[in-house]
Amino acid sequence: MNYPAILDEAWQQHLAPRADDAPTVISTFAGCGGSSLGYSMAGFRELLAVEWDNNAVETFRLNFPDVPVYHGDIGKLSTEQCLEMTGLQPGELDVFDGSPPCQGFSTAGKRRFDDDRNQLFREYVRLLRGLQPKVFVMENVSGMVKGKMKLIFAEILRELKASGYKVSARLMNAMYFNVPQSRERMIFIGVREDLEIEPSHPKAESGLVVFSTAIEHLSGNEIMPVVSDKHAYPKMIRQIRQGESIGKRFGKGFNWIRCHPQRPCPTIPKSTTYGGLGFLFLPDGSRSLSVRELARCASYPDRFVFVGGYSDGSARIGNSVPPLFMRSIARHIRTEILAA
Repeated sequence: MNYPAILDEAWQQHLAPRADDAPTVISTFAGCGGSSLGYSMAGFRELLAVEWDNNAVETFRLNFPDVPVYHGDIGKLSTEQCLEMTGLQPGELDVFDGSPPCQGFSTAGKRRFDDDRNQLFREYVRLLRGLQPKVFVMENVSGMVKGKMKLIFAEILRELKASGYKVSARLMNAMYFNVPQSRERMIFIGVREDLEIEPSHPKAESGLVVFSTAIEHLSGNEIMPVVSDKHAYPKMIRQIRQGESIGKRFGKGFNWIRCHPQRPCPTIPKSTTYGGLGFLFLPDGSRSLSVRELARCASYPDRFVFVGGYSDGSARIGNSVPPLFMRSIARHIRTEILAA
């Protein structure tokens, strides 16, 4: 497998002119554009992206110069503004996409039931009900169906169905969709009831893309971590080199993990640094993964540009939907639901 060639071909799909009848999408909680890139690769025309983080918006605009961006709090964005910015009427939009912040659900965090971020899905539902798209896609972490978080999952499902949609929710792993990263996520797909079409999810499309294949032929133009404690770094490296490839716990309860060369990369978290040192390491433990290596493991083509330093780039990657994963979902929706 020539993984860089696969990513380059996907990038060309993103750059290709849109067909006159190209399906439309609005992306909320858009981040730097992982989902947006996937929809673009699948031939969609994005009419609006919604994001509040400054670095994410700067990165998005650099890579999607023709997509309008609402830079601000989604809670202050009205349905009327969405319709005015896109020139749509309620019911005309093909796909409404969103990945409400998931840290409150994540098993990697404290999993607080009352975390305010667990309620941001209500802003998504509010706009969903106002726009009434034909289809919606909502992505979140697998932790929302574990333990006490199941109550919130059930509430989300009720609200989505009450919005006038047939809804299917399924745990899916990006590593079966040409992404060299084991990243399990809950994918909600809803179809407006009047369309009388059952929602469905794409089936696995690929075998595993392993870490060593993913990072082949990278150039030296990479953003590397900057370690704040130079004296601690050699000790950390020695410990990491002695650790198992599945990860060993160091410093404030975090897991620093040596990637296995013949397995997909472990899940890339949003918080990928501690003291300037990344949590994911080369198989030999010699250093943290660079931003470009993290990007490859998240299926970002090499021509996608990240703005800022290591912490900025790694956070954008860890907080995004892998583009090739979303490309598969978008293709499925286009051919199996919208074309039905």
